[in-house]
Amino acid sequence: MTGVVTVVFALIFFALLMASVALHEIGHMLPAKLFGIAVPKYFVGFGKTLWSTKRGETEYGVKLFPLGGFVQLLGMYPPHREGAKDTWLQRVADGAREVERDDISPEHEGRLFYEKPLWQKLIVMAGGITMNLLIAFFLLWAVAGIHGNYRQQLTVAGVQQCVITTARQDTTCRPTDPPSPAAQAGLRAGDRIVGFNGTPIADYDQLSGLIRANLDRTATLTVERGGVRQQLPTVHTIITGLPDSLDPSRRVPAGWLGVRPEVVRVHEGPVAVAKDMGRASAMSVVALAQFPVKVYNVVADMATGRPRDIYGPMSIVGASAVAGEAIGLEGASLGDRVAMFASLLASVNLFLALFNLVPLPPLDGGHVAGALYDSVRRWLARLRGKPDPGPADTAKMVPVAYVVAGFLLVCGVALIVADIFSPMKLF
Repeated sequence: MTGVVTVVFALIFFALLMASVALHEIGHMLPAKLFGIAVPKYFVGFGKTLWSTKRGETEYGVKLFPLGGFVQLLGMYPPHREGAKDTWLQRVADGAREVERDDISPEHEGRLFYEKPLWQKLIVMAGGITMNLLIAFFLLWAVAGIHGNYRQQLTVAGVQQCVITTARQDTTCRPTDPPSPAAQAGLRAGDRIVGFNGTPIADYDQLSGLIRANLDRTATLTVERGGVRQQLPTVHTIITGLPDSLDPSRRVPAGWLGVRPEVVRVHEGPVAVAKDMGRASAMSVVALAQFPVKVYNVVADMATGRPRDIYGPMSIVGASAVAGEAIGLEGASLGDRVAMFASLLASVNLFLALFNLVPLPPLDGGHVAGALYDSVRRWLARLRGKPDPGPADTAKMVPVAYVVAGFLLVCGVALIVADIFSPMKLF
């Protein structure tokens, strides 16, 4: 029965991801219509059209392959400039313009994307990214407000009594194992840590950061014990290897104290959610910078039979499978499982938003970069007292769009294959 539940909710997660993609495109379409840009088509999926209907000037529909979607905005590229040199790049650009030539008529004058002011272009292009960010935010807010998040507290749940310096299965302390810094300081379960080396502590994340940065230097803890605040004897933290805060797949030298904090489920509001999204965004930016290498490692691990890196990328197929497994996870409460499911959907939406910020076509960030380049180019001309040079021919970036799209297609297929034949094991 668990297997059936996993498959059903994996399919539900996949459908919700496609709904997120559809909403992303709506995020472009709504401001485009608001600013009067002609929008001939809005489709979910690619390939052969399964169903469509026309409302006003826009055809809405669903296509055969539910792997994305698109909204057509007329006039993404300016018209051919008379007198332009006949180069291969110019021919490619003109070919891109030909795709929508039959859709543009004189009645569309003033309603083409390239004719709009910069601020409208930026809002239209940022609309999809904003939609994914809003989906992520409200999903995480629902989880934080209704279910709550598990947070490490400043109250000590337990103390690691010794430092195990050799690799062994048995983690029980032996007489030859040196005492941990926490044990040397006399830290006890129930103590609440309120100061570290004279710095007042507000939350466990702050304490953890101070301990990590302390390496093997002296550490003086201030605790509340039995309602009384007291300072513990000064000790030295020790250096160990811990996951990097922005790239968990990489271990870095960090200070270690030997304390296990209490973990409490707390209900939180939008400010805490925004902070979580900020931290997750910083980690995603690091992951994006390593994306090509990470994909290569996934393929190499699959080819050699090594286990998948749990911090590596996965396709929407893999994400759907993990979400299904989260719902079917034995031993977890229903609330915990639903929260994991929703949080994973939010994480994917956040990653999609950040991924689309990459300033390369055909991603949204590429169109934003093109609009900014066009505006700066015209502004410099005015500054120099020269005539308006006209719209920048962003169609000349089409070869870059082909390369980027091809690269993403190869990566997507590779990750799907890996997720089928060498799935990531998170549970």
